[in-house]
Amino acid sequence: MSSEPIERRVSYLGDRLKASKCQICGKEYFEIRDYCSNCGRKSYMRMSSVDLFNDKGKLELCTLVTEPTNKFTKLDSFVYGIVSFHGGKIRVPGRLTDQIIKPDQEVDLSALEGREVIPRFRRRYTVNKSDVVPTISLAFSLADEYYPHQEYLVSEQNKEYKLPGIVGYGVYTSRFRIKEGGIERAVPFTDEDSITAAVEAGKTALIHAGIDSANVGKVYVGSESNPYAVKPIASKVAQVLKLGEEDGDVQGVDAVDTEFACKAATSMLKDAAALVSYPGSGIRNAMVIGADNSQAAPRGCPGGELDLFVGYGGAAFVLGKHDVIAEIEGWYSVTSDTPDFWRRDGEPYPMHGGRFTGDPAYFKHVRKSVTKLMEKMNLKPHDVNYFVPHQPNPAFPVKVAKELGFRDEQYTCSLQVNKFGNTYSGCSPVGLAAVLDLAQPDEQILLASYGSGAGSDAYLLRTTSQLLDKRKRQKISVKSLTENPFAQFVDYTTYRRLKQGM
Repeated sequence: MSSEPIERRVSYLGDRLKASKCQICGKEYFEIRDYCSNCGRKSYMRMSSVDLFNDKGKLELCTLVTEPTNKFTKLDSFVYGIVSFHGGKIRVPGRLTDQIIKPDQEVDLSALEGREVIPRFRRRYTVNKSDVVPTISLAFSLADEYYPHQEYLVSEQNKEYKLPGIVGYGVYTSRFRIKEGGIERAVPFTDEDSITAAVEAGKTALIHAGIDSANVGKVYVGSESNPYAVKPIASKVAQVLKLGEEDGDVQGVDAVDTEFACKAATSMLKDAAALVSYPGSGIRNAMVIGADNSQAAPRGCPGGELDLFVGYGGAAFVLGKHDVIAEIEGWYSVTSDTPDFWRRDGEPYPMHGGRFTGDPAYFKHVRKSVTKLMEKMNLKPHDVNYFVPHQPNPAFPVKVAKELGFRDEQYTCSLQVNKFGNTYSGCSPVGLAAVLDLAQPDEQILLASYGSGAGSDAYLLRTTSQLLDKRKRQKISVKSLTENPFAQFVDYTTYRRLKQGM
């Protein structure tokens, strides 16, 4: 029998940082073992699994690699060292990520040694376009900086709601930004892409929801920047986050990618809500993720106008009927064949229809879905507390909100395009997260996504009293990311290089 490909074996162990512990003597190993080297054969069947994925470690020793070779050259210089867990019982080699180190830049390694770090799920190294993208969680960020450590605690699910809704959510974006013309946009680090954003957002959503990942029976990942033309993002998300019942090296979960431009994720909220409501499904929770490393051609090239607004990041939502923070009261979707924005197969960057992307596309579809939903729910604009439109640029969402009769205070808090850029599938979901970060119980939120090609999903949500209880678990919010003192700004040349990735 042939063995599994090396990338599969490495990712199965390293993506989640799996380890082993002897139940007899307590010795821990950063590898899957059948026997303990201390206890010998008597430890057979007495080795338990240890999960480091949500733990904090300590950077014990480190060095600066100034001339990376072979597959690591795109990282430039980087810090590499030994990270310990559980008071030194487990030690692993790892790379400190999210560090742009310029040539001849001095790095005080002694100031890094002894600091707490968190595993980050990232690309491992550079490969050819025909190869599988290698990933691992042996990349670490400092636990007290841009991404603070959040403990993953599973709590008992108690209250069942009549309507399905959001149980928890999470937002992820890079610490790097570019600022041009008063607009800030998130820029992925070299080892980040739509897969890494999807996993990290999903991880944060599980922490916020406080549910066992085994309860998630379905995961949808919406993206238009999948590194693969054929191979899902969702399967990687399912394995890394241990969604569904774990059975050996497979997960008891249905995982699927979706694509409908910038509404690839919001399209699935209604499907997830229906699924967790249907008794015959056996699915208690479902997860919906929208994540993108939004593509744009360089300035001066065809389609380069988009480069002024594209960003990076994503948002994840856990849906269910227990301990809901925002019930989904209704929805309405519209669709037409309106080719305002497209990317042909094999092409690296999208094209758009110029002014055609406005009235016949974005505005028509958003107006229609919102108007029809309000008619369906017998609502007027003043009845809604918050309006969350899709944000392809700073002007469109403001214009459509005013045309629909919403006041500034109803929609401005959701507008994050000036901070993160247009994160495509993650754009309106990030706006929804920004509103959930500050909303109070028993308030109504109207979400209106837009996807080129074209369509719009409008949703009406009502917050519950449990929103405030779960907010206490959050260390990472949209505001904490937008106002973070550890965000780092880069120039345009660095931005283009980072967007290309490993």
